[in-house]
Amino acid sequence: MATFPEARLINSNGIELAVYEMGPPDGVPVVLCHGFPELAYSWRYQLPALAKAGYRVIAPDQRGYGGSSRPPAVESYDIQHLTGDLAGMLDALAIDRAIFVGHDWGGLVVWQMPLWHPSRVAGIIGLNTPFLPRPPVDPIQAMRAAYGDNMYIVFFQKPGVADALLAKDVARTFRFFMRKSGIRAVDYAKLPKEARNLELVHALGGDESGWPGEPLLSPQDLKFFVDTYEKTGFTGGINWYRNFTRNWHLSEKLVQQIEVPALMIMAEDDVVLSPAMAEGMEHYVPDLEKVLIKACGHWTQQEAPQQTNSAMLDWLQRRFPTR
Repeated sequence: MATFPEARLINSNGIELAVYEMGPPDGVPVVLCHGFPELAYSWRYQLPALAKAGYRVIAPDQRGYGGSSRPPAVESYDIQHLTGDLAGMLDALAIDRAIFVGHDWGGLVVWQMPLWHPSRVAGIIGLNTPFLPRPPVDPIQAMRAAYGDNMYIVFFQKPGVADALLAKDVARTFRFFMRKSGIRAVDYAKLPKEARNLELVHALGGDESGWPGEPLLSPQDLKFFVDTYEKTGFTGGINWYRNFTRNWHLSEKLVQQIEVPALMIMAEDDVVLSPAMAEGMEHYVPDLEKVLIKACGHWTQQEAPQQTNSAMLDWLQRRFPTR
């Protein structure tokens, strides 16, 4: 792997974003958007691979993360701000349109980009996260009804609670979250409902020897995440979750249709963002291709980097060939 590039700070949408770039300045721009609890560093395997193929690859630490600004107000992390940051980043870099790639929460944001900023989007790659049309009810109410108060997204709604719990021992938190899938999706589906409640934060308190799956990060990579989060804490990223209801209200009048070419990369054993969630996407995303990565859990671009890079490059080189 090539050395991870140095960040540069750019002004976007009233904040500063730490942005990491590789590839030729005149290459087709590809923006990589990370999820929680991640960083631009989560794309360390994709930046050099895409740059080598001739793409201009741009990976920001998103609002609330890493070297980027962390505004104090919860509402500063709603979908208008998050998509506005990416559009403002293109302005700062003198880029008209880009292909946006998103994993986990980054996926939720990039699928919203064509709805909020259609003129800035050439194409979309969703990694694990499918396009999810606006639901008929408040999503937090729906998750609470389905899973209870301790489901991690519902639990994150309590001000300060999860923030302190995750920050208490950052190294332990990352050893817990960043693991290869410890169970096949077909076996997970056979578990009783109470074992599929997604109470991830409560499971963090259990005996580490009983955690499923193998650790994903090398000691060097673990140190990068831990050193960063010991400085920043987790509140910025958790605040994204605290805007689910606000985002639901803000998106009320948006037409739920994606009119750009798109690729959906699914991970067979991601039990949080399962391939089944992508069924029927074609109704909302007509120009869609799908790829399934076998025997892979949630952290796809880090767990299966070669397969991820291959899927991305195959699609990019057919749909957006480099000059």
